[in-house]
Amino acid sequence: MLKRLDVRGVPLDGLRSALPEPSAGGDEPVAAVREILARVEAEGDAAVRAYTERFDGVRLDELRVPPGELAAALAAQDPATREALEAAAASIVEFQRSTVVPPHTHTAGGVTVRSWRQPVQRAGCYVPGGRAVYPSTVLMTAIPAKVAGVPEVVLCVPPDRSGRPPAITLAAAAVAGVDEVYAIGGAQAIGALAFGTESIRAVDVIVGPGNVYVALAKREVAGRGLVAIPSAFAGPSEVVVVADETVPADFAAIDVIVQAEHGPDGMAWLVCWSDSVADAVSAAVERLVESAPRRAEILSTLDLNGYAVVCDGPAQAMEVANVIAPEHLELLCDAAVAEVGRVRNAGAIFLGLHAPASVGDYAAGPSHTLPTDGSARFSSVLSVDDFTKHMHTVELTPAGFDRLAPHVVALARAEGFDAHATSITLRQAAR
Repeated sequence: MLKRLDVRGVPLDGLRSALPEPSAGGDEPVAAVREILARVEAEGDAAVRAYTERFDGVRLDELRVPPGELAAALAAQDPATREALEAAAASIVEFQRSTVVPPHTHTAGGVTVRSWRQPVQRAGCYVPGGRAVYPSTVLMTAIPAKVAGVPEVVLCVPPDRSGRPPAITLAAAAVAGVDEVYAIGGAQAIGALAFGTESIRAVDVIVGPGNVYVALAKREVAGRGLVAIPSAFAGPSEVVVVADETVPADFAAIDVIVQAEHGPDGMAWLVCWSDSVADAVSAAVERLVESAPRRAEILSTLDLNGYAVVCDGPAQAMEVANVIAPEHLELLCDAAVAEVGRVRNAGAIFLGLHAPASVGDYAAGPSHTLPTDGSARFSSVLSVDDFTKHMHTVELTPAGFDRLAPHVVALARAEGFDAHATSITLRQAAR
């Protein structure tokens, strides 16, 4: 079930070529996504309705979910579920507020620069559907936007057979304070958010995870400069579990399975430096999968991208993780805290027996919208920063102007921009 890969003896600089690249299904999704986006841009609501009927099996008259349904869905939840939603939301709000950077003023030599972060006006949050329900993703995307100060937060969620998103998802939208909810999903939802339609006004930024079609659609619209997309590729779920003999095999096995149960095109790897650990965890994975309610989804991930990698030791294991740059990295080993210093590339890192990735998925505080497909090499977890623009003012005293003037003139003339230099010398002559 977990394909064995032995990299012992492979030099660190040779690991990239020795490790398989996770497969996401070839080039076909790109062509399909481009076709969907082109039709949504040209036909608006009509195309969105047609694709919703084709992919979700429902015909929608109205794309927007009436606002009153959000409050009704929250009121209908059982007390334990409502309490869990509100507790998770409180953790997310508390953490995200702690990351907000206050306005900053820098003064030196007669030059004053004031900088602040200005929220975008309208943010689009995408939440997957189909194989599962994701109220947690509503909280993890909408709440950072709200904490950032975005006035209008829009949510797109695929409908179920009733033509509405699941009630628990609408309840989470109520808790998060979402302003508009639309019962659409897939690449057509990304197109609607980016281009705008008769029913949906275009947004300034689109966030949220999804399948390969959704992730590719976000890349496509970002490439056209229509809307901001965080640089992270938030696609199918990934995990690398680094384990040693001090950890019960069942703990490592279930944490490999946790992310695999999201379904196809994901990635689930065990990395260790012991044949006995690889044997024990692989056997535990097979045993646990047999009785798993989402067995089909788990197998679809493991059959394509499930590996047990045996390394020389911790140093090589950490380098394997760095090469993969996984969405979730779990260090289930005796020296987990010490090994963090070796990690360069990961969306989120979970340390020790009591920090499975599932805690991060629901209630730790940071968003669970994380970089996938190797994008953790250059991008980060979704945060309030993704909903803001860095703005600044520049103000000079006469003395500050006199100090910088000759340098501005010299550099402008060196670059051949005479008007730039003249904007300085005219002011000098007028004094």
